[in-house]
Amino acid sequence: QIQLVESGGGLVQAGGSLKLSCVVSGRTWIASYVMAWFRQAPGKEREAVSVISWDDRFTYYADSVKGRFTISRDNPKNTIYLQMDSLKPEDTAVYYCARAPKWGTSSGNYDYWGQGTQVTVSS
Repeated sequence: QIQLVESGGGLVQAGGSLKLSCVVSGRTWIASYVMAWFRQAPGKEREAVSVISWDDRFTYYADSVKGRFTISRDNPKNTIYLQMDSLKPEDTAVYYCARAPKWGTSSGNYDYWGQGTQVTVSS
């Protein structure tokens, strides 16, 4: 059974930083997959925050987080990360990691999801 488990969320003041982690377990190695972070704020649709290709060659960042967030992956550890700096109140959301067999930013591309971790940024 494939599981994705996020951690690292919490409450932080505006301007602060958090680092999210997502550990993948089960009969899968993330080295073969595109990995991504999505987020969903109350009353809003789930959106792709950042995507990383299986070989680290390509990354995608939503315009709202460019220059502030950094995605990375450690394939031997089956783990991906999201370093979030200069956080803003509008970054408040539940953050999810997800796995996809092909590149894409649509949630429909992703076949396995974590349960999410709450990030709350106070002003």
